[in-house]
Amino acid sequence: MLLRGITWLVLFQLLGTALNVLVLPMLPGPIIGLVLLFVALLMRGQASESLQVAASSLLRYLPLLLVPPAVGVMAYTQAILDDFWAIVGVLVTSLVVSLVFTGWLMQTLIRRQQRKAGRI
Repeated sequence: MLLRGITWLVLFQLLGTALNVLVLPMLPGPIIGLVLLFVALLMRGQASESLQVAASSLLRYLPLLLVPPAVGVMAYTQAILDDFWAIVGVLVTSLVVSLVFTGWLMQTLIRRQQRKAGRI
């Protein structure tokens, strides 16, 4: 069961990497694979039990993935401080863009839901 779910996850990552190499070099392969997995799950309607078991098993080890970035921050503190204002500027800009896009998307979805409710 676990092996089947992990196989699906790896398959989508490999598919995303292949598309990255062949068609979309500006996007990382795992991100493309994640989007493809999301689309496949939307079309299917729900995740299979094997995929849920694999995802739950991998989520237990998620904190281990945060250790290397934390070590990098400690090891390169001076480099980060040298570019501190550039980093702050990029973070603030990305936050503002994300907030504006999220608000616009939420308003669009609310209007769509209201139109759908008016037709019923």
